Amino acid sequence: MGVDTLLLALIDGVSYAGLLFLVALGLTFIFGVVRVLNVAHGSLYAFGGYTAASMGIWFAQGSGSITLSILALILGAGIVGVILGYGLMLLLHPFRDRDPIILLLVTFGAFMVLEDVQVMIWGTQPYFVSDVVFQMGDSELLGVVFMNYQLWFIPSVALAVYVLLRWFLKHSLKGRQIIAVTHDREVATALGVNASSIASLTFIIGATLGALGGALASPTTSLVPGVGADMIVLSFAVVATAGLGQISGALIVALMIGISRSLSVYFLPQFEVVMPYLIMMAVLLIRPQGLFTVAEARRI
Repeated sequence: MGVDTLLLALIDGVSYAGLLFLVALGLTFIFGVVRVLNVAHGSLYAFGGYTAASMGIWFAQGSGSITLSILALILGAGIVGVILGYGLMLLLHPFRDRDPIILLLVTFGAFMVLEDVQVMIWGTQPYFVSDVVFQMGDSELLGVVFMNYQLWFIPSVALAVYVLLRWFLKHSLKGRQIIAVTHDREVATALGVNASSIASLTFIIGATLGALGGALASPTTSLVPGVGADMIVLSFAVVATAGLGQISGALIVALMIGISRSLSVYFLPQFEVVMPYLIMMAVLLIRPQGLFTVAEARRI
């Protein structure tokens, strides 16, 4: 095992963990507040990637402007997060008091419909817009050359989103209202909190995070039909391993799974696909509630 290869695997793993964390963060944030396990979150990832790539082709490709390229990524994620996030919230509204399994099935149905809509809009040909990667250039680290987009940009965005979300929840009025609804929706409503408005805000924030993961992945990944399904399965593995609703736990587990998956690609490629699920199964055998969730006493 060469040091160069190990360094490559670690940097690839951290970069991939950044994308995985953003998608898992949106998924676990929505579940923590709204109590909906959103299978359609995979479609938000795919639509975020396709929309960002389309906007990059539309007004940034060939301009040579790094600002326009980054703006295309942000706009793509924002548009998808607001429109699809709000649309999914409206779809789930009539089922809000139904069994969680019904809610899960509704989001699964939405995922299947959105998969077809995605093919109708963008077809089956791969989408790939990598201008921003070349515009950011390269850096040398311990004798190995890395793309700055992968080395600095993706991990920095993921870390910044984590810090901002923590700050928002602790220090803003809306953030405190979200925490209040998370702990006890009825008491929060009795105290004057508009729980429906908070649920919509939470869903849109979570949807935007999922779309941002897809948008950031679009310059380094060929977008093809099914890309959302792959990411949502991995995101479920992260959320289940960390524990549902655990934001900091999702960050740690995303790093753990991202790096272990990358090490598998370089040193044990036959375990690349199964490695995240082996970790998940090992954790759930010991702690069924997840690594960072405190088990609650059963209420009688």
